[in-house]
Amino acid sequence: MSRARPALLVVLFAAALAGCLRRETDVQRGDREGVLLRGVGYEVADLDPQLASGTAEQAVVSALFEGLVSEDPANLHPVPGVASSWTVSADGLTYTFFLRPEARWSDGRPVTAGDFVESWQRILTPSLGAENANLLYVLQGAEAFHKGLQQDFAEVGAAALDEHTLRVTLAHPAPYFLSLLTHWCWYPVPVAAISANGPKAQRGNAWTRAGRLVGNGPFVLRSWEPDQVIVVEKSPTYWDSTHVRLKAIRFFPIDSLQAEEAEFRSGQLHITDALPAGRAEAYRKTASPLLRIDPYLGTYFYRINTRRPCLGDARIRRALSLAIDRAAIVEKILRGGQEPAAAFTPPGMDGYDPPGLLRTDLAQARQLLVEAGYPGGQGLPAMELRYNNSENHRLVAEAVQEMWRRGLGVDVRLANQEEKTLLAERRTGDFQILKSDWIADYADPASFLNVWRGDSGNNFTGWSSPDYDSLLFAAARTADPAARAALLKKAEQILLSEAPVIPIYHYTHVFLIQPSVHGWHPNLLDHHPYKAVWLGD
Repeated sequence: MSRARPALLVVLFAAALAGCLRRETDVQRGDREGVLLRGVGYEVADLDPQLASGTAEQAVVSALFEGLVSEDPANLHPVPGVASSWTVSADGLTYTFFLRPEARWSDGRPVTAGDFVESWQRILTPSLGAENANLLYVLQGAEAFHKGLQQDFAEVGAAALDEHTLRVTLAHPAPYFLSLLTHWCWYPVPVAAISANGPKAQRGNAWTRAGRLVGNGPFVLRSWEPDQVIVVEKSPTYWDSTHVRLKAIRFFPIDSLQAEEAEFRSGQLHITDALPAGRAEAYRKTASPLLRIDPYLGTYFYRINTRRPCLGDARIRRALSLAIDRAAIVEKILRGGQEPAAAFTPPGMDGYDPPGLLRTDLAQARQLLVEAGYPGGQGLPAMELRYNNSENHRLVAEAVQEMWRRGLGVDVRLANQEEKTLLAERRTGDFQILKSDWIADYADPASFLNVWRGDSGNNFTGWSSPDYDSLLFAAARTADPAARAALLKKAEQILLSEAPVIPIYHYTHVFLIQPSVHGWHPNLLDHHPYKAVWLGD
């Protein structure tokens, strides 16, 4: 027995060790329970669809709300959502949507045509200050109402003919209108529930907190722990709940890409938001099935506050742009299939060829500084470039900082901040140069170029051009695709020449995904309708 006891201890220890080694990971448990674990990159600023402005917000809001139309999970073409069907007039100006009688809010009330009318009135109310309100300008009378030129919302092209019939009248034909409706700013919001928590058209209303938020999407908000996790669970009132296979989704805001990758590798995430710069190459070498590099219709750029001293001079802005070696950033730092930006709009949109005006030209950049009165950067005040927490943003900012220092003699200081702080400072204009990105709301160049209209709620640069605005106005009312594209191209040439923004590169989506995730299709907007997603072998 004296000999058997040590052997028995060894066996017990080995069994205990094996049990530890076999301990279920979060991903394995999620696979078993139908709970998706998704990284979203940064802390969500707002779950109000009419105030949400970024990709993290879209990732969560699209689980909680649904618009008139939804998106096909594979190619994102419009498919029925709250509206089961619709008709379009011969002139393309009038859309009639027929709502599902079975569509419900999470509190059990029916979703009605009147809910959409009230929601659109709210987002167009000037006091709300909704950055995306201009996306509704396609509605007849919407621009005038939003700018306070028309007080009667009955003049806006949105009318409830009855509880389940909504008539929409456009200011001009818009072939992309159905795709535009998939943007979250068009989602219905529960105006009565919002009003119960405070003024309905005022920022800071507490209606989006857990226990208060009423939505109409496939999931309901269960909890929101800031900087920790947002948990949504399958909604029992959603009209198509029988086809929703996920039981819950947990969204994790992890602004450190290295930490996010580590959590993925340890079995804590199904999907990462991104991947640290250069890491894609390591996964490629091993032919890892975990790596995904998907097309992505977006542009990484720097936003310039033209109201600040010196930055109001287009020569200085152009010099900063000409001094950036975009190819070096893409090829030596990012290495994820990104493309150096030659324009603000990405290539690949049918029927539009962006003007390839952006290039690296240090000689011209230096000459522009001489013309502006700052030869070799002498006398030019130090500038500040702000970016949100992320190793990738830091690496790009440091590279640009060095290019401007060595190439132009310009002193640029870097400041990294949390996303919420950055968004607040962007809104108030408290910045000089700001890291930014723009992901298409719909696959059309107007989605990129309308941002820089003088009246756009997403401009924030202080720059405006009547010629630019008039070209976009004309393009929106031009039916011939080739003529419309020509007008848009002229507008973009003005934008690139004036340089209130400095495009750096066009995105790809580089991320990691577990093989147990199904229905996560590559697409240009990185939208993934959750009711088409499921977990399994």
